Amino acid sequence: MLTVGLTGGIGAGKSEAVRLLAAHGAVIVDADRIAREVVAPGTPGLAAVAAEFGPEVLAPDGSLDRERLGRIVFADEERRRALNAIVHPLVGLRSAELADAAPPDAIVVHDVPLLAENHLQEAYEAVIVVDAAEETRLERLVRLRGMTEEDARARMAAQAGREERLKIADHVLDNNGTVEDLERQVEELWRELRSRAGH
Repeated sequence: MLTVGLTGGIGAGKSEAVRLLAAHGAVIVDADRIAREVVAPGTPGLAAVAAEFGPEVLAPDGSLDRERLGRIVFADEERRRALNAIVHPLVGLRSAELADAAPPDAIVVHDVPLLAENHLQEAYEAVIVVDAAEETRLERLVRLRGMTEEDARARMAAQAGREERLKIADHVLDNNGTVEDLERQVEELWRELRSRAGH
């Protein structure tokens, strides 16, 4: 089994790269999806978040009000650390369970948005960084996700800088171009990963 970490700044096109790798046969362990699962209604994770941040971070139906919690943690580094201290260990446990369930010859790609921020590169045999220029990312967040420019810049500022991410990369997917450009790069990368995994 080859264990790969994949990351990229918000708006870089990480989801598209993950989709393409999955189409080639990678087993995907999606940290964001798992982070939602571990704070779903009725979970100990959600109870811990509500205890830490107060009942106002819960929606009327008892689920997590992500937008409200986001406004709190993106504006305050200390509150963000408190949230991470609850969620990250739960995500780590679930990610390990999913990876352990993969076939022995699998290429397991862990989609980890905060891989650089949390200095997790040592946990993987290879690190892929999906990279795009700041202006490109900003434009995508505003145009495709409907964020205000201010909100988009705040989200980008809350993450590691490009240099920090690129420093830990074994492979860089340059996603400043078209989807076709990305597809070609992923195809080439997949061949490299397969040969590294001994396929």
